[in-house]
Amino acid sequence: MSTYSEAGVDVAAADRFTESISARVTATWGDNVVGTFGGFAAGLTIPAGYDEPVLMMTTDGVGTKAEIARLLGRFDGIGNDLVAMCVDDLAASGAAPLGFTDYLAVGALDTVRDEALVASVADACRLAGCALLGGETAVHPGVMEPSQFDLAGAALGVVERSAMVDPGQVMAGHAVVGIVSPNLRSNGFSLVRSLFNESDYQRPALGSSLGEVLLEPSVVYAPAVLAATRRVPVSGMVHVTGGGLPGNLPRALPHGLTARIDPARWEPAPIFNLISDHGRIDPAEMFATFNMGIGFALIAEAGRVTDLICALNEHGHAAHHIGDIVEGEAVAIKS
Repeated sequence: MSTYSEAGVDVAAADRFTESISARVTATWGDNVVGTFGGFAAGLTIPAGYDEPVLMMTTDGVGTKAEIARLLGRFDGIGNDLVAMCVDDLAASGAAPLGFTDYLAVGALDTVRDEALVASVADACRLAGCALLGGETAVHPGVMEPSQFDLAGAALGVVERSAMVDPGQVMAGHAVVGIVSPNLRSNGFSLVRSLFNESDYQRPALGSSLGEVLLEPSVVYAPAVLAATRRVPVSGMVHVTGGGLPGNLPRALPHGLTARIDPARWEPAPIFNLISDHGRIDPAEMFATFNMGIGFALIAEAGRVTDLICALNEHGHAAHHIGDIVEGEAVAIKS
């Protein structure tokens, strides 16, 4: 008689894994969490102090950065990438993260790997100030190789309706302030993987190995962004993900306005030059694929730029006045 275990899904092992991560997950919970670990769902109460709260949701994944993590056996920072991709999207709308769920798909359970992944998600949730409410670990034998995995998640946040970021508030003459990203975050890795062989990840690069540099975890900007914008009003915010500055800035702008960006105003991390030189990639393609050293951008009145940069600096983030809002259609990257 055939069994589920013989087909590649060990339910008992999955139950043991769930139990092993329970403490890490519930350590992220606060008084606003309603429910118990292991239930079918968990709930959240909306924090006090909102007159007209709006719930916002976003979902994302870590993309093919997971494949480099698999090849190197390094999983401790991947959860940071996942949480950052989601909660920083929320922050771009002005929403504070409340709760998070993750989805881990694997070819076969690997306790060491899977516990490291969930632990890194939980740690990032604590950093972001949201509860890891639960998730799903799906075993896909015959569909994925035993060592393969994919990690995705969804975040729930809340914002006062009157405080929601509205592209209609952006005006010509406003300034663009960029927060520095020290690495690739979680975007552009399909291009990276097409340029380098598996053996390249072990070779020395930038004081470490190429693989270690590529796997540096994403910065979680949400706490600093939300704190800074409580002090300094902004008209727009942009999480710089796939598509880079040219692809993401228009999402925060009204019709007829665009941004003129001057790359001379900041110094991208060395990894970007390494990739560009190795692949002989045109600067326009680099900007359209990678964040190029700016992981999050805020738009504000020109007279508030110094205040905004200082507020971000106080929360540990380097930031620069990288450009301005002008009339036009396509984002212009000065050459």
